[in-house]
Amino acid sequence: MTEVLRRGRASLAFSFFTQGVAFALLVTRIPAIQDRYGVSDALLPAFLAAVPVLAGVGSVATERLVKRIPPSRVLRWSQPVVLLALLGVGTGERMAGLGVALAVFGLAVGALDASMNMLGVSLQREYGRSIMLGFHAVYSLGGIVGASLAWAGAHWHLALWVSYLPVVLVLLPAVLVGSRWYVDADGGGREAVLEATEATEATEAERSGGVVFKALLPLCLVMTFAYIGDSTVSNWSAKYLQDVLGGSEQMATVPYNVYMVTTLLGRAIGDLGVRRYGAVAVVRVGASVAAAGFAVVAVAPGAWAGTGGFTLVGLGLCVLVPQTFAAAGRLFPGASDAAVARLNVFNYVGFLIGSPLVGALGDAWSYRGAMAVPMVLVLVTFGYARSFTPQPDRYGGGHERPRTADVGRGSNGV
Repeated sequence: MTEVLRRGRASLAFSFFTQGVAFALLVTRIPAIQDRYGVSDALLPAFLAAVPVLAGVGSVATERLVKRIPPSRVLRWSQPVVLLALLGVGTGERMAGLGVALAVFGLAVGALDASMNMLGVSLQREYGRSIMLGFHAVYSLGGIVGASLAWAGAHWHLALWVSYLPVVLVLLPAVLVGSRWYVDADGGGREAVLEATEATEATEAERSGGVVFKALLPLCLVMTFAYIGDSTVSNWSAKYLQDVLGGSEQMATVPYNVYMVTTLLGRAIGDLGVRRYGAVAVVRVGASVAAAGFAVVAVAPGAWAGTGGFTLVGLGLCVLVPQTFAAAGRLFPGASDAAVARLNVFNYVGFLIGSPLVGALGDAWSYRGAMAVPMVLVLVTFGYARSFTPQPDRYGGGHERPRTADVGRGSNGV
């Protein structure tokens, strides 16, 4: 069984890596996509907003799908669709084709994100210790690789399909082969947990659906605030450094790169922190560091100070999303797939709100003042940290792991 879990963990990690590469290749080549299809500046936001909206639809649909088929099967077929849709973006000729490719990409990404995190949460429960941050670290590594490949394509003025085709040709067969070793929480694991929580779920079924959502709501808010902060960095750091802090065009590219690297480093060591100090402490430290980073950005006298602030933001934000998925799995051990799918929707809510919110406040007020908004929202997460407390009475089915701070004493995502 240990070998099965190890193979499952490695194959799922590769899936996270592949998704990081694919998403970075899309979002970092937006200007090239715009030029290829002749998308106007006025129309571009509609195309970009459609992706997270449809991803939310895909996540909701996945919640229903996994009632009939295992999450591993959803992941096995949604990831190739994402890669083929990416290739479709690079090879299309007309704007209608771009719209179809982005729509397929969005729907498949929603299913992919939800099913990946479902499997991650279930694997963490089987392991009995924190491993979710490691999966997200690999996703960050994939994002760095994808952004680097996109930079090379832009530097050498390669056509989009020339940039995308080799990546798809390499990753597509690899993920199909790797999908053979995905591990669902089935057999003894899933059934034992369901038996242990049968009475609890029967009681919840008699109540209104709002009771379940009320329990999940704090985590939904944390997810939303985290992605508002993330979208602020990804969409506004370059403009802020250049227009507000007087940095050069080259210097303006540094904050996001540093942000991605610190996100990778923070997640790479984050699981150790959770195991030693517990999820609550790690979330509180992460929220505090991220808020401090935004505060530094808001008052920075120059470009280097601003870059330092964005570095702190990356170190702090990086732990919030993985731990939020893990907390949802602990809160609803017998229905973690549904909890993860619903929580995943707020990933896209935060992405949709963050960039327009900062832009509107920056135009109407000031961009320094706008940076205080994600600072406050992320700091609010500190108050919700207790929602990450392990629920030892909610786990069962022989998954107990003594002295594991992140999963409690009784013991599904990303």
